[in-house]
Amino acid sequence: MGAQLRIYRRRMRSVKATKKITRAMELISASRIVKAQQRVAASSPYANELTNAVSAVATFSNTVHPLTSPAHNPKRAAVLVITADRGMAGAYSNAAIKEGDAVVANLRGRGLEVDAYLIGRKAVNFYRFRNRAIAGSWTGFSDNPTFENAKEVSSALIENFLGESGADELHIVFTQFKSMITQEPLSDQLLPLADKSESAEPRGIMPMYEFESSAEGVLDALLPRYVEARVFNALLQSAASEHAARRRAMKSATDNADELIKSLTRLANAARQAEITQEISEIVGGADALASASAGSE
Repeated sequence: MGAQLRIYRRRMRSVKATKKITRAMELISASRIVKAQQRVAASSPYANELTNAVSAVATFSNTVHPLTSPAHNPKRAAVLVITADRGMAGAYSNAAIKEGDAVVANLRGRGLEVDAYLIGRKAVNFYRFRNRAIAGSWTGFSDNPTFENAKEVSSALIENFLGESGADELHIVFTQFKSMITQEPLSDQLLPLADKSESAEPRGIMPMYEFESSAEGVLDALLPRYVEARVFNALLQSAASEHAARRRAMKSATDNADELIKSLTRLANAARQAEITQEISEIVGGADALASASAGSE
């Protein structure tokens, strides 16, 4: 009984130490979510308006630009997958990787060769473990990205897209932050810019644009900024989703630790009670034996 009680107490100490870690990580993630949400809210209007402006230039001008006109016979595509650098975030990274695999499978089903660009150690380790080719990778900033990080990633993507034997399409896979509870993996085509003017409902009076010096020059200037803004917004969305997923996972781990501590406490109390009962039985048995021995000697 004593050995069993020591085992229960040792497990309780271990679970309590783990609970302190998970509780601390939960509080850290909760404190960072607010700042991440503010950054997403600040960057989204710029990215959306820049997308609308580039879409207007591509839609309402007769300019044929390689960044807005789809290739007649596409052969290659580049896919950027954004995951986390660290674990303990539930299924956050796995969901993004799974969505990326679906995009890659769809592109290869169309007969395209795919160049994989990865952000986050989780995606990099996933690809390396399976001996998959990686065209480019970046790590160390998944939970707190900066615009410089987005520019570095965007430069590599644009360089690939504009190369002689580069990609004909550019896709991005990230996790969209909807709420503290809901984060959804999402895939989107960045380049060539899809024409959504026919499917979208009209929203008031469409603006009229004058291009100076030319629409092609405007596209050359806007599209690199468009890619940077979209990649930066995707990084911020993914960072907020990572913090929310980690907070939820750590809260669940903390709650499970509480339940396990309660269960171990009950088992330890039962073992202690059984030990006390056995000791009392041994004392009573010993007293009876002494009493019997004394009566026999008389």
